[in-house]
Amino acid sequence: MKLTKRYLLKTLSKAAAIALFSTTATFSVADGISAKLDAWLMENSLGAHATGQENWDEIVAAAKKEGEVSVYTASGRIAKLVDHFEALYPGIKLTVYDLGSVKTIEKTVREQDAGIFTADVITTGNSGQVMYELLGKNRIFNYVPSHYVDRIPSENRDPLLIRVNEAMVFFYNTGVHPDGAPISNVWELTQEKYRGRVGIKNPMSSGSSLMGLATLVQEPEEMAAAYKRLTGEDIVLSDGVPDAGYEFVKRMLENDIVIYKSGSKLADAAGKAGQDDALIAMGNMTYISRNDSKGNVNAIVSDLDPVARLVYPNFMSIGAHAPNPNAAKVLIAYLLGSTDINLDTKLDKPYIEGASFDLLQGLAPYHDAGSVSPRSDVPLPQGGEIWDEMKGWNVSAKFMWEQGPKLRDFWMIYSSQ
Repeated sequence: MKLTKRYLLKTLSKAAAIALFSTTATFSVADGISAKLDAWLMENSLGAHATGQENWDEIVAAAKKEGEVSVYTASGRIAKLVDHFEALYPGIKLTVYDLGSVKTIEKTVREQDAGIFTADVITTGNSGQVMYELLGKNRIFNYVPSHYVDRIPSENRDPLLIRVNEAMVFFYNTGVHPDGAPISNVWELTQEKYRGRVGIKNPMSSGSSLMGLATLVQEPEEMAAAYKRLTGEDIVLSDGVPDAGYEFVKRMLENDIVIYKSGSKLADAAGKAGQDDALIAMGNMTYISRNDSKGNVNAIVSDLDPVARLVYPNFMSIGAHAPNPNAAKVLIAYLLGSTDINLDTKLDKPYIEGASFDLLQGLAPYHDAGSVSPRSDVPLPQGGEIWDEMKGWNVSAKFMWEQGPKLRDFWMIYSSQ
């Protein structure tokens, strides 16, 4: 079907009326588990058969007998953990499939529909699809190692365990703007002075970018109020645009936003030292770590009206009929970090080396100002205090599921004009 503005007006007009709920408040797992799948769940104490009691030594021993574990991931940084994991758990080979958020879900669905069950652990964002297309259709199952339950607040482990929380933010180049952030209101980015000077990773291929946009779109009243605070006038919506959230997306596209294939290249383009001018980048907050690794001079716009931090979860779970379920449990525990960590633990850069790596384990590549562990007992990294200093909105899984496809359609129509 050809997408038109008339179609968008018809399908998007309900957006403002949709109540936005948190991920955990509205989700329930679908029924319809087959006898074969139920038997697998019972054998591995998962799903409705999880008891909350485990003999961890027995699980590790069984994992070593399985001898391998595979992970479908949206994050390439998990590949940095292979040698460390295999040294800590000799006899278990870790295979990482770095697929990106969209392809992680597509591959999981396509294979399982064909009766192929390869993935032991699946970790990705794309909250709407993860909750409704994967968890809701029994393609993945939640698993929280029993010795971590008291360390993880319920909202970070129910209905699905969060591996890390991350965020989309706006970066600026401190070399170009030595006196601080050049913007204080997100609507400034739609003005003429920023034409062609704002970058984003393509939200058609990046789940995190799409979630970042959706987190703005899902709050149309807040966006309209921010516009009035900047201009002193009520926002006038374009023909066929239902609310101020979608209007912001349309105006960003009309202002020649620069679309990147790579989030890291976007961060480098914005943050490269020695520029006379530089992009403002709407990017993954984790890329602030490239200031250390690549010599970038990015800073985060920490005080932005109406919001500075667009938070999205990265979940992890065990795939249905995982061939190595015990090794999957071991890997998930490893990705949560050592139980020897507490809030007083001293961790030193580089976190992915030495004693800090041994303590952080699977958290090590993500221990930066742009990521937050789901655990309540992990100290913040150097510079991580900024996370709590910024106003943040959380992406709604319900909104992503119901409105995500329409937002994608909207983007494609207006980006092609």
